[in-house]
Order: sequence, then structure tokens, then C-alpha cells
Amino acid sequence: MAGAFVVDRLQVTVARSAQEAGRLAALEIADHLRRLTHTVETVRVVFAAAPSQSAMLAVLVDAPGIDWSRVQAHQMDEYLGLSVDAPQCFGNWLRRSLFDLLPLTFHPLVSADGYLDPAPVDLVCLGIGENGHLAFNDPPTARFDDDKDLRVVDLDLTSRVQQVNDGLFAAVQDVPTQALTLTIPRLMRSHRVVGVACGPRKTVAVQRTLTGPVDASCPATALRLHENASLYTDLAAYPA
Repeated sequence: MAGAFVVDRLQVTVARSAQEAGRLAALEIADHLRRLTHTVETVRVVFAAAPSQSAMLAVLVDAPGIDWSRVQAHQMDEYLGLSVDAPQCFGNWLRRSLFDLLPLTFHPLVSADGYLDPAPVDLVCLGIGENGHLAFNDPPTARFDDDKDLRVVDLDLTSRVQQVNDGLFAAVQDVPTQALTLTIPRLMRSHRVVGVACGPRKTVAVQRTLTGPVDASCPATALRLHENASLYTDLAAYPA
């Protein structure tokens, strides 16, 4: 049933549809950015690149009252091995969906050298993978105590299949086997986290995120440890 509740520290909203979940998430993000961009000189935001974020981004791009010129936008992950102009590159996807539509500053993730200083970012906008990953921190190798902010990872087969299911690649053999990703501790060091995870393909991941043990078997359970995190889902992903 649709509604709102709290799991540990995580604020959860179950909407009737993915579109509604995306809209509600965008309203929260926009409200936060509106206040920050009127009080802080530079606002740093990390965005996920995935079709699951499209409904949220479509509303956010038209949100009034945000001074986008103060926003520095960053990626949370990127494939290794694709050409820089490949449409599947997450940076290119984000450009098409948001960054080229607004007067913000975009910092593409092209190498691990010097990407993001260690200070907390203001906001992370993320999704949850079908295997429960955050960014490309796949189970069971994701580390809640990772001593790195950014690392090269081998992609789990489930993650690679998801990219095909999302329509980004024609076949799993076309999906790169490695990526750069911000680690779990780096993402959780954000002042605020807003997640969107909807649809029947996310049912197992969302159920495990909200009801399973908090450990690397479902990296998204780390959201339950954050002091200021929200998750928006829908009845297709969380029918309970």
C-alpha cells in the first residue's frame, strides 16, 4: 500500500507509480537545492545515470527557483573501455538528460586522478541496482569500510545484464566488464541522499534493502545507516 514510513534511519515513500515516485523525489531534491543555492556559493551534487532516474530528472530540470549556476555536478560511476563519445557512457547520458539543459558546471568522471576532493558533497541522487548495488558497488565485494573514495571494479554479471534490460546495450557481451565507481563510504559521506528505485525488476532489491541485514550482500542497505537519506519507490517494487 502507498504511504511513508521509516526503516532504521531511512525515510521511505511508496508511491502508486514510478512516475509519481520520480515526481516526489524531484520535489524533495529541488527544495533542497533551492535552499542551498540561495545560501551556499558552490553546491556539489552527485548524480546516478540510469533510466530509473528519468522520471525524477524530467521534473527536476523544470523546477523553479534553483540557481543552477552554483551547482557543480558529478558522476558516481562510469564504464571503462568505451569511447568517450559512446552514447552509453554515463556522462553522455547525464548530459542528454540534465546537464546540457541547465547552466551548471559538469565534472565528467574520466579518471581516478583528482576526481572530487574528500570533503562531503551536498547531495547524492542515486538508484538501486537489481542486485542491490549502489553505483557500481556490487555484492558481495562492496565494502562499507572501503578506505578509498574511488576505485576500479569488475562488474557483476547481474549488473551487466541490467544494462541490457535497461536498453543501453544490445547484448551482455557488449557491456564493459569494468568501471570506475565512487565507493559506499564516499557516497554515504554526503550531507543528503535521495534515492529512486521503482518497477517489478527492483522488487527483490528494494525488499532486501528495507528488510534484510545491513551488509554487503545488499549494498543499498547502507542507506539505512545514513542520517539524512530518503528512498522513493512504487507499488510495483514494494507491494507489501
